[in-house]
This record gives sequence, structure tokens and C-alpha cells, in this order.
Amino acid sequence: MSDPRITSSIFTRGAVDLGALRSAAQPPAQSATRPTERGAPAGAAPAGPGGAAVINVTEATFQAEVLERSLTTPVVVDFWAEWCEPCKQLSPVLEKLAAEGGGAWVLAKIDVDANPRIAQMFRVQGIPMVYAVVGGQPVDAFSGVVPEAQLRQWIGAVLKAGGVSVEEPEDPRLTEADEALITGDLDVAERAYKKILAEAPADRAAEAGLAQVGLARRVTGVNPAAVLAAAQAAPDDLDAQLLAADVEMASGQAELAYQRLVGLVGRTAGEERERVRQHLVSLFTIAGPDDPAVGAARRALARALF
Repeated sequence: MSDPRITSSIFTRGAVDLGALRSAAQPPAQSATRPTERGAPAGAAPAGPGGAAVINVTEATFQAEVLERSLTTPVVVDFWAEWCEPCKQLSPVLEKLAAEGGGAWVLAKIDVDANPRIAQMFRVQGIPMVYAVVGGQPVDAFSGVVPEAQLRQWIGAVLKAGGVSVEEPEDPRLTEADEALITGDLDVAERAYKKILAEAPADRAAEAGLAQVGLARRVTGVNPAAVLAAAQAAPDDLDAQLLAADVEMASGQAELAYQRLVGLVGRTAGEERERVRQHLVSLFTIAGPDDPAVGAARRALARALF
């Protein structure tokens, strides 16, 4: 079910016919209740801070835990699998945000291997794939790994769709830039991020967005398998190694990308080493300074440099 193509994470809109899901799902004898009200339902993970729920959903519980629950509380559905490395990058962030949400929304995790009919009805072509369900219907979705800042904005929009009051973004210019990036309009996104940085050079969100625009440009249209094979065959080819790191980053394998470039720093010198270092720093910018993997990679980079 993995998708061999590399694209920037694209948010999509459009209705999904859940009629078959409703008929296929066997609701439990007792209607679902929110974990914060009468204890977590069967299959639910422990509630996070503030009582937010992270629920493991199956075909048997889908109707109650997703469709019926979404009539009163927005539900974010995370399609994942144990073998999916990008899922291991995205799912912990979703779980963290669900915990921070304090019950305003629920994260429903669906293993595509164990529940293929649900994945089929949602037309899941690759994972990670995330849907927002409000009022019994999907209202928005995205695929791939996206930065935490964009996830927060997307969830904010989902909450608004569900009638939940959320705080307006502090900077509407950043929202517009992020929307352009999300829809794949890289030229518009680039101009918008640069305009923000011209007025506020230390704006981390704009820096991350601009770095992600660059990454999206570099990986658009490439064949990931061919890129990685070329890099393996030519370990000292800078262009091949840099593109391979981009492919890994875009695929949600940030740690592999960091390791590849830190190793390359140790094998190069002069202008070549500086080129690799700058490329690595641009990837750090996408994830942000608070990412633990970035912290570990920075320490490794310092050791390689000095």
C-alpha cells in the first residue's frame, strides 16, 4: 500500500461515500461515549494530558468510534501500518497534539493491514494518510509527513468545521503562505515566506516553510528508488547524496537523511564540505530546533566538523 511517488504533502478535499462503511461496521451493543466521560472504550490508548483520546479503531468499532462520535466531536483518522516508517514520524506528533487538545477532538488510529475495507472505502493509496471526519462525513485529508506547525493549523481548521471555537492565527500572512504550500503552489508560497522574512528575519515558521518549498522543488518528479540506488552506487557523488537525503526527508525518514549528510561531511573538505553542511542545516530548518532528531544530528555534525 506504499506509494512509490514522492510529492509534497498535499491536503485534499472531497466527499467520500461512507454508505458501505456504515453497513459493514458492526456497532457495539452500547453506543460510544467519550473517554473523559465514562472511561476509555475498549481499544483506546491511555488518555493524554487534559483527557484527550487516542483510540485504536477496527471495522467493528468504526461506526460508533468514528461516524457517531464525529456528530459531536471532530475525529482525526490516522491510517498507518507497523512497517510504515513515515507513519512512525507522523503518528507521535498527532498523538501529542491530541493530548494537547484536551478533548476538543479525538485521534482514531486505523491499521490498514488489519482493516483493509476501511482503507479501501477511504481510497487510501499510500500511508500515512489522515482524514478529518466531522458530522459523519470526511471534510478534509492529507497524505505524507508534514511539519508540526502545519498540522496545528490544519487541526484548527478541522475544529472550526466542527463548530469548535479556536483562536485565530496570529499572523494571517503565514496562514496564506502555508495554504499555498499545502495546495502545491510553490511560487506563491515562496514569495509569501520571503515577504514575511523580509519584515521578520527571525520568523522560524516562515524559515521552515521556505525550506520546505526548496525541498518540494528538489524532489518533485524524481523516482525515489532510482535516486537511492544511484546514491548507494556512488557514495562520494555529492549531487547523488544530497538528492538521496532530500528523498529520505520527504519520505519521513529524517534521521536517515541526517545520518547520510553527517557522514558525507566527514568525508569531504573545503567548499564541498560547506555545501553539504548548508544542505543539512536547511533540512534541520524544516523540522525545527525542538525536534529531538535535529538535536542529535547537530551534535553528530559538530563532532564531524571539529
